[in-house]
Amino acid sequence: MSLLAVERLDVRYGLLQAVRGVSFQIERGETVALVGANGAGKTTLLRAIAGAHPTTGGRVLFNGAEVTRAPSHQRVCSGLALVPEGRRLFAQMSVEENLLLARAAGRSGAWTLDAVMEAFPNLRVRRKARAGTLSGGEQQATAIGRALMTNPELLMLDEVSLGLAPLAVERVYSSLRTLLTSGTTIILVEQDLTRALRVAGRVICMLEGRIALEGSAADLTRDAVTQAYFGLDKAASAGAAR
Repeated sequence: MSLLAVERLDVRYGLLQAVRGVSFQIERGETVALVGANGAGKTTLLRAIAGAHPTTGGRVLFNGAEVTRAPSHQRVCSGLALVPEGRRLFAQMSVEENLLLARAAGRSGAWTLDAVMEAFPNLRVRRKARAGTLSGGEQQATAIGRALMTNPELLMLDEVSLGLAPLAVERVYSSLRTLLTSGTTIILVEQDLTRALRVAGRVICMLEGRIALEGSAADLTRDAVTQAYFGLDKAASAGAAR
């Protein structure tokens, strides 16, 4: 049984259909990179899986149970966590307070406050600092740590490197390296195709709300992913038809 199964999912923003009939499965222990250009539907898809945005069609199953209509807090309690684009921290609260909030999920496991501080050592000296005073990299580390504090079975990371300086990106990924190789199940949205292909076992590329390409990262070339990313193969087919 797959850990996550998405079946023919449709998601709308008013008249705009952002996700169109998307289906895929995630197995336990996989790291899957979800890639695509801006507006491809990646963030909307993750938000729908997490329960932060309603769906208009299809189903989401987690651990074999349908959660399509379950509220987001219930999905967190069942082991599904999202690190949202933009971090969404409580700016006036300290790093430690932001992390401890996640304990409300009530899930036991290896991820404690000390474990997060060990995984993200740059937070240890900043644990009493207000989240709003942190650098971008520190905020991202705090957001990831907060999700880990729920001891998730599936961790979804939306745009880990967005808006970060190259050095900050390296620091965040350095801290994530243990997590990425520990058997934790991860869906990673990443604009950097080279990095995505390097850390993921499987790649799903979205285009205009649909899955344009899916396969093992080891079997896909960067050129094939780039063509699907920008819809170049689709454009070439349309040109040939004319």
